[in-house]
Amino acid sequence: MLRALYTSASGMKAQEMSIDNTANNLANVNTTGFKRSSLNFADLLYSTLEQPGTSVSAAQTTPSGLQIGNGVRAVSTTKSFMPGTLEQTGNSLDIAIEGDGFLKVQMPNGQYRYTRAGSMRIDQSGQVVTADGYPLEPAITVPDGVALSQMKIGTDGTVTGILSGSPESVSTIGQMQIFRFLNPAGLSSEGGNLYAATAASGSEVAGTAGNNGLGIIRQGFLEGSNVQVVTELISLIAAQRAYEINSRAIRAGDEMLSTASDVVR
Repeated sequence: MLRALYTSASGMKAQEMSIDNTANNLANVNTTGFKRSSLNFADLLYSTLEQPGTSVSAAQTTPSGLQIGNGVRAVSTTKSFMPGTLEQTGNSLDIAIEGDGFLKVQMPNGQYRYTRAGSMRIDQSGQVVTADGYPLEPAITVPDGVALSQMKIGTDGTVTGILSGSPESVSTIGQMQIFRFLNPAGLSSEGGNLYAATAASGSEVAGTAGNNGLGIIRQGFLEGSNVQVVTELISLIAAQRAYEINSRAIRAGDEMLSTASDVVR
């Protein structure tokens, strides 16, 4: 059986996965804080018919060998953490990180996750939570009587507000922290705009916004997706053409096998 059939089939499977990845990027073009993924490929093992450098005489070796590849496979996806466009909302509880860093939230099972989506809410106990109800870490609780329209979040993450009955008195409510990783591409995507730390990402490094290379916080803004539609469409067309070419290689292999069968007849 021709090796080309299996080699081309691996190419078609790889391009199918590439289109799946591109489709996910395009589906999340309007998702707050979404970071696009790119798919990485590697060639498969080679069948070595003649090793490069094989001795052909006492003083001569072959300058190249004879190796036939066996196709391609997808090896990883890489998240691009290039910043998205900041979109002004005017909502005092909407925040965007301008620069490096993540917000840290606590899950119902006690584990921690990280996010760039800063659409915040106030729950029934006055705690600042994400749109899905996960509280920030460290926790920030807004006291009764603080008007949300007058609550301010500084670029360093300091949360202040004016208490009822004291219109001229500004009270500090809490301090938001920013977290970063040595290798953010090693974070595990958990869905819901959340990431989990892994051995590849390294341990979290906490700090104050604007210090030690961390981004600053912008109140009243949300970070949009960093997906570029034109770029994704180009990737889609390239994957489609590569899929077609691999299918033609399979068709050519089938025709060669058919010709060989006719010779036997």
